[in-house]
Amino acid sequence: MSDLPARNDLPLPDFDHIPLGTLPSRIHGLDAAALQQLLDFERAHGNRLPVTEVLEHRLTALAGGAEPSGSTSPDMPEVSQAQGGSPVTPATSGPPINPPSHGDPTNPAQPR
Repeated sequence: MSDLPARNDLPLPDFDHIPLGTLPSRIHGLDAAALQQLLDFERAHGNRLPVTEVLEHRLTALAGGAEPSGSTSPDMPEVSQAQGGSPVTPATSGPPINPPSHGDPTNPAQPR
């Protein structure tokens, strides 16, 4: 096996956090050498079968004459980059919800 690149030196940033459903479109712009780097990294670290299958399938397609699209998208909108919790504040939250009296033991039933 070749020397494994560091996680920060991979052709796709945060490769190990890319959701499996978007992986094929993320790797479409990579050449065979970059795909092999990702495959070697995956086998040495996570070794997730679905991920290795996607990478191997793309390598096979490239060997069969497919061309890289020439572009990869570095941003991953499907992976939250938010730090520090929810942006919801009391000022932006919805109205309070009042449960029915028969469903809340701290709220005695209303007289009829």
